[in-house]
Amino acid sequence: MENQKLEALLSLALSVSEAERQKSGQLFVGFSEETRKWELIVKYNGDIGRLQSDVIGVEELIAGYAIVTIPEELIDTFTQLDEVEYVEKPKRLYFSTLRGKQVSCIFPVTARNPYLTGRGVLVAVIDSGIDYTSPEFSDRDGNTRIRFLWDQTLTPEQVNELLPQTEDSSEWAGMAAPPKGFLTGVEFSSERINAALRSRVPDQIVPSRDTSGHGTAVAAIAAAGGRLLEGQYQGVAPESQILVVKMGTPAPDSFPKTTELMRALTYVVKKAVELGMPLAVNLSFGNTYGSHDGTSLVERFVDNVSEIGRTVICVGSGNEGAAAGHVSGSFGMLDEPGEDKRIELSVGRYQKTFSVQIWKEYVDFFMLRLVSPGGTEAVVDIRIPGGKSYVLENTQVLIYVGEPSPYSVNQEIYFDFLPRSSYVDFGIWTIFLQPLETVTGNYDLYLPSNSVLNAETRFFTPTPDKTLTIPSTASKVITVGAYNAAFESYADFSGRGYPVQSVAGMRILQGEVKPDLVAPGVDIETIGPGGTFVRVSGTSFATPFVTGSAALMMEWGERVSIRLS
Repeated sequence: MENQKLEALLSLALSVSEAERQKSGQLFVGFSEETRKWELIVKYNGDIGRLQSDVIGVEELIAGYAIVTIPEELIDTFTQLDEVEYVEKPKRLYFSTLRGKQVSCIFPVTARNPYLTGRGVLVAVIDSGIDYTSPEFSDRDGNTRIRFLWDQTLTPEQVNELLPQTEDSSEWAGMAAPPKGFLTGVEFSSERINAALRSRVPDQIVPSRDTSGHGTAVAAIAAAGGRLLEGQYQGVAPESQILVVKMGTPAPDSFPKTTELMRALTYVVKKAVELGMPLAVNLSFGNTYGSHDGTSLVERFVDNVSEIGRTVICVGSGNEGAAAGHVSGSFGMLDEPGEDKRIELSVGRYQKTFSVQIWKEYVDFFMLRLVSPGGTEAVVDIRIPGGKSYVLENTQVLIYVGEPSPYSVNQEIYFDFLPRSSYVDFGIWTIFLQPLETVTGNYDLYLPSNSVLNAETRFFTPTPDKTLTIPSTASKVITVGAYNAAFESYADFSGRGYPVQSVAGMRILQGEVKPDLVAPGVDIETIGPGGTFVRVSGTSFATPFVTGSAALMMEWGERVSIRLS
């Protein structure tokens, strides 16, 4: 008769030979060849601690659970005890980051020759901060691997006010300051972070927190190295040194700005040059504003930064692929007025405000009509540049017709929808484009990022192509999309690049080949603040796989360079 107190998998493991267990990926888990004992999960009642001895080990947990280490030959007798209700064997945990490393072919260079770990390379995480107290970001001696942490949201006054409260932090009194050459935030050195780690009140020495957990999760994928799981570190580059910039402003509920990004990139590149180390930068964010052709100042700036020192910048392609926030089309070459293009936009209830960008080539002339859900209409002649204001029902629409910039021939028509009371009129807004005279006739419309819109605010007939977020559109960065490792398919949310058109039998690419590559970005399990494990999806979490991999390649390049010199 089968022992009903044993789970089926454990019963099977006990009924087969040891050789058969070893062939199995599951049956052997929980058995120690060294001690010849099983580690078992036990649900019990009463006093199970009385069984503790030199032969049987008992670790009581909570709520009637224990972990019992016991020789195999005693398991049957053990389960006959009245205190024992049920017994299971351990199962292997397959962290998605580990699976991500596997499908990304990282194991072959980390688990065997050349045994790459990112040593001697800087990994910069420009994000929402980091949980610096996590052991994942310390070395084997317990010292932090974070060389510098710049928190742009803090002020020196805030930091200095905390220090007199404890003797542990007296040596740091009055020393809080921005990095050299910058006016905002507070820079923390590795020495100060180590002092915080040794302190009873670390938050009073380094009061920087990752409140959202986004930056910690990203950094863990790229560079966590505090614990081993199945002989492998959690992160891709576990022995790399880390630079962290927490972007933002002291204002509550504020989003980081591109200016803060530019400061952060300047900072990390200067640090890398100062330290004489190669640098892999992770940018897991972006926005939808711009012509998406790499010509904005931010995109160009990022390209310039990538040329300084030994720097690689990895940028997520964004999560706008399935957000229905982009529409594109073309009239082709028309010498006389052609048929209108009708673009319908659903605006959800309680939408406080939003914008629409229309991008076209300056040499193309359109007439534009905007119709509100109730039928109120505004007509815009985009041949006349400048600002205009219309009131359609209970919504004010600010329209600005731009002109080409010094770096781009594209023209923008920008719509800003503002409620006259609390919310923009919900329903179907319609944009009509009537071509008057066109050379290419191409146009693109963009909504803001889906993260700031109601779920119902979207285009009815969206175009998933050209949905990369900026600055992933910069030409000299590695643009990273996301794929689902379980199904080996491109993630629907992942931003897409430019389509390839066939003209007279020839394939013509409309823009940069982007994304450059893809990495696992669906159901990734990584580390959040406080040592918790979180499951996340998005190109934000595909990007650090590539950032960490870049660090490994840089380490390999450094080794080769040393051998050749």
